[in-house]
Amino acid sequence: MKIILTTLNARYTHSAIGLRCLYANLHELQNSTSILEFSINDAMQSVTEEILLHMPDIIGLGVYIWNAKEIAELMHIIKKVSPKTTIILGGPEVSYEPMRVNFDEADFIIQGEGDIAFYSLCKNLLENTLPPQRIIKMTLPPLKKIELPYPYYTDEDIQNRYIYVEVSRGCPFECEFCLSSMDEKVRTFDLDKVLDAFELLWQRGARNFKFVDRTFNLNMKTANQILDFFLEKEPPYFAHFEVVPDHFPASLREKIAKFPHGALQLEIGIQTLNTEVAHNISRVLHLEKMRENISFLENETEAHIHLDLIVGLPGESLESFGKNLDELVKLSSCEIQIGILKKLSGTHISRHDTLHGMIYSDTPPYDILKNNLLSFNDIQIMKRFARFWDLTYNSGNFKKSITLLWQEKSVYENFYDFGMWIYEQTNATWKISLQRLGELLFTYLTEVKQLDAKLVANTMLEDMMKLKGRAIPPYLKPHAENYVLHPQERSSGFNKRQL
Repeated sequence: MKIILTTLNARYTHSAIGLRCLYANLHELQNSTSILEFSINDAMQSVTEEILLHMPDIIGLGVYIWNAKEIAELMHIIKKVSPKTTIILGGPEVSYEPMRVNFDEADFIIQGEGDIAFYSLCKNLLENTLPPQRIIKMTLPPLKKIELPYPYYTDEDIQNRYIYVEVSRGCPFECEFCLSSMDEKVRTFDLDKVLDAFELLWQRGARNFKFVDRTFNLNMKTANQILDFFLEKEPPYFAHFEVVPDHFPASLREKIAKFPHGALQLEIGIQTLNTEVAHNISRVLHLEKMRENISFLENETEAHIHLDLIVGLPGESLESFGKNLDELVKLSSCEIQIGILKKLSGTHISRHDTLHGMIYSDTPPYDILKNNLLSFNDIQIMKRFARFWDLTYNSGNFKKSITLLWQEKSVYENFYDFGMWIYEQTNATWKISLQRLGELLFTYLTEVKQLDAKLVANTMLEDMMKLKGRAIPPYLKPHAENYVLHPQERSSGFNKRQL
């Protein structure tokens, strides 16, 4: 029996740890199993062709919010071309009801963690013993007894992709918008085995590790041992962790402060600073401790910090969101990711639908369309706000010049006006070149905000020319008579390229 494990990643540089977890626990079936990975940008007929060239009897598909529609299309084509091939679905997008994408063409669906369940189902199919139900609901497997997936990252994965790893599953918090809140408790892998596996990955050349644990800094003993693993290594390397903002005791602070620039990224889910809104969604919010820890990370470490805010939470107005953004920008110069609330099947966020008038899209990513405080137009404006914020503030291309928009005034209000103006000029949020974006910013600052052109040009040049190889863009040349290119830029010839 030939088995193919496959999924559609959001982009090529990602890798699917879930497929490797299944493969690691297939035991004697490994010899007849292959892992194939694709991207959501690939043509589904071409993906089908490549999969079916292996003539599989069983295809296991990993389904996530970012690939649900494409997986449904892929499954439809497979069943048209090879109707006798058995398709088994698994992953978060099929683990909870209701399923808002039609997966009726799947032969079986495993709901929950499939490390052991997939093997059992394949064995049953091999022995012609069909399970009594098409949808198989699984209990949580004991993590210390399952095989680890790390030997099954290929050399190509290690060279070209992020290596996704985990030391625990689950989350102790009950944030109502998050699937992790559905887990009963936090469970951990055997840390010694995990560290041994990480060492083997390191010896093979792995340098980009992304931890999928929801609360990395929950267990101090584990967190410190993981950080020690990297601190003992020679840079360069990159490690990404999701952390809670209010739990950075002295031992953790001491270690984080030792990491060199570019080695450590911490993603912190703030979501809201409004205590009433946080209470609405069952989110624990220790504001003073959070502010203290962000200040420490900002001022005393080289860690890259990534903060998350959500638009559309029940009970949160645009004014409240704006105050959140204003405060975070004052606290830190780090990346602030602005997301739109999504209603994931299985989460308890649905309990607010009636009281707060929460209306969501029924197609992935199931984002909010409107509520009692935000109109559909408000949500659309904030989606564009988030996109322009990424292109300017988060990109780092305009690190200093973007702050000229607000100076000592409200970040939110001034960037809101800027975003509205950009959209009026472009009627687009995508395919805006860096040069065009810079020109728009310069025009807005000098003509709409009426700032001194020389000040704006000097600030933008300081931002733009910090990277070797960039040329002074045409719209800044009249204001850059005294600007001198770095000697390396002049000698490299790269300065002939435009932004």
